[in-house]
Amino acid sequence: MVKTFFQVQLLFLVLLCIVQPISAQTNYSVSLNARQKSMSGIATLTAVGNIEKLKMELNAALDAGLTINEIKETLVHLYAYCGFPRSLNGIISFMGVLEERKAKGIKDITGKDASPIKDSVTKYERGKRTLQALTGREERGPKTGYNAFSPVIDTFLKEHLFADIFSRDLLTYSQRELITISVLSAMSGVEAQLQGHLSIGLKLGMTEAQLKEIFDLTEMHIGIERAESARATLKKIISPQKKEESFKGNGNPQKVRLAKVEVDADQLEKYKVLLKEEIEASIQKEPGVLTLYAVFEKERPTHLTILEIYANEEAYQLHLKTPHFLKYKNGTANMVKGLELVETDPLIPTLKIK
Repeated sequence: MVKTFFQVQLLFLVLLCIVQPISAQTNYSVSLNARQKSMSGIATLTAVGNIEKLKMELNAALDAGLTINEIKETLVHLYAYCGFPRSLNGIISFMGVLEERKAKGIKDITGKDASPIKDSVTKYERGKRTLQALTGREERGPKTGYNAFSPVIDTFLKEHLFADIFSRDLLTYSQRELITISVLSAMSGVEAQLQGHLSIGLKLGMTEAQLKEIFDLTEMHIGIERAESARATLKKIISPQKKEESFKGNGNPQKVRLAKVEVDADQLEKYKVLLKEEIEASIQKEPGVLTLYAVFEKERPTHLTILEIYANEEAYQLHLKTPHFLKYKNGTANMVKGLELVETDPLIPTLKIK
């Protein structure tokens, strides 16, 4: 048995005096859970306009624990991929389902709504950052391809799809990609777009098994032809070589560092709230952020150390430009009394356990 680098990280953390660790881990199970399956089913059936089956899936989604607002957000998200008519038909069907359930005495959970987007940058810049967080690639140089041929489509994609829709926090990036992959797998002639979103899904932590399960649901809901086409698209981007490159951070060395922070005692609880929010958003939304783990010292509770691990330097630079990091940085500026950033040269040992 061989210890991985992440096991070594754990040993490092155990050695620290931990009072209240603040961490965020995005756990992806081998298979889709009931909520994820329902989201996928809603997307697929809305895309092809099968209203009768969609009503059944909407009932199943509510029974599986999806809130009313999460389902509404799913149906709204879909219009960007299968159009307003299909999306509106789905929303109208959902209204009918809720009325029927209410008449039967079923009380469904409304759930939280999306938070207002507060960002000082332009919508175009926000959308650009969101797209970079999804793909892990920074856009540089002049426009190319369809963005150069039709600049207005580039504006609409960034300002609306990625700034207005993807930036809403009611659904996570991973949930939105699950929905997007499902709807694209149900449609013909969009293999190139499906391939792009499959790559994003993998970067966000979705497994090959989960993606295949989405296509199994596609086959169940609308037939084998679309499912086989989607499976063929997935095969184009899955290979042992690409898996290895992805694990290694595309061949570039990981960036590992420690941030040692001293916080004003009177503002410690406010600081913890902002830090926890930033860590969770970073792990959830940025595929290039591998680990953010904060520990507070027992003897000096206002002193903490944050272990930061990024896939590479580029991932770190992208992280510094994200709205959630800037919110944390600006929001805690007057709370931090001391900050020491320790750059490291990580040793990744292979230790054998007897």
